[in-house]
Amino acid sequence: MCWRGFSWGLYVMASGVLLFSLLGLSCIKTFPYPYIIEQRMLSSYKSKNNIKDSYRLLKLQEGCSLDDVRNSFRNLAKQYHPDSGSITADSATFMQIEAAYRTVLSDVAKKMKSSENEDEEETKFKSKAPQHRQYLSFEGVGFGTPSQRERQYKQFRVDRAAEQVMEYRKQKLESQYAMNAMIAKDIRQSKKIKITQAIDRLVEDLIQESMAKGDFDNLSGKGKPLQKFSYCPHIDPMTHNLNRILIDNGYQPEWILMQKEIRETIEELRRNIVASRNKLGEPMTPCRQKQWSQICEQLIEDIKKLNKRINDFNLIVPILNRQMVHFNADKEIARAQAAYEILMEKTKTADVDTKENEQEKVKIFRLKSSFLKWINLMLK
Repeated sequence: MCWRGFSWGLYVMASGVLLFSLLGLSCIKTFPYPYIIEQRMLSSYKSKNNIKDSYRLLKLQEGCSLDDVRNSFRNLAKQYHPDSGSITADSATFMQIEAAYRTVLSDVAKKMKSSENEDEEETKFKSKAPQHRQYLSFEGVGFGTPSQRERQYKQFRVDRAAEQVMEYRKQKLESQYAMNAMIAKDIRQSKKIKITQAIDRLVEDLIQESMAKGDFDNLSGKGKPLQKFSYCPHIDPMTHNLNRILIDNGYQPEWILMQKEIRETIEELRRNIVASRNKLGEPMTPCRQKQWSQICEQLIEDIKKLNKRINDFNLIVPILNRQMVHFNADKEIARAQAAYEILMEKTKTADVDTKENEQEKVKIFRLKSSFLKWINLMLK
């Protein structure tokens, strides 16, 4: 305990000398015992704060000058030195301030030395090359000494790499989003086309069915010519006159002729296969079955050629809802078989009706003959 008290007394005396010397008080004489100062310099106390905490403790910022450090330490010593007589005097706080002061002094000295070395390096570099030539390196990035420009160029490369990575990811996401949007649009468009084609085919089938039943035979305009040149406000006069000239000369667009050809071809194929099935008749013997198979194979080949013709038609037709769908050979064969069965049922019904009519005629004839015989007997 005595040794600790003695050491503390020596520390207070040395700190007092340092304080008065910083405050500029000449009335205090120099302490006559240099070994006390040496003992203070060799003290085992070490600051646990880093450089940033030291700057913060002295209320300074990095990059300050030596004069700023000295002035700050002088002001803090007036407040916290045990012998200053201030209200805020605190020996522990002053020890921390003093340790921070020494740390900051060392750091400022190192920075000043490094800056001097950089200045020497710059001077040496300028002596060997023209003044403007140093800015040709590092892609012209940065300013200051070559070492400072090198550090700035490294940071520039890091920032540029980060921007390139972000731009690449952005472009990748945009392309992926655009691709997904195009795929979704194509799917919606294909569904719409399929629905439109299905509706058109249904309407066409209904129209053909109605025409077969004779529902359009009693129309008011049947057998009358169409009005070729009826007024249309949506067509300009030049187009109207051109259409009139083309119609007068019997012109028809290629797609209309092709559409007519396709319809006539499918109707002919349907009639031929129904006629062939009727010709074979019943029952289907192995020989007739073989002939029917050959007829079906020929129909399949004709349907394939007709579907190719439909593909050519869909490429040139100007209106989307005028496009045609492919014909299915299996459906056409089933349709021919169904038509044959309906025809056979009608034939059977007609035969039954004929037989019934003949029987009725025989009965009537017998009744008439018996009636005539009775009359003859009565007359006799």
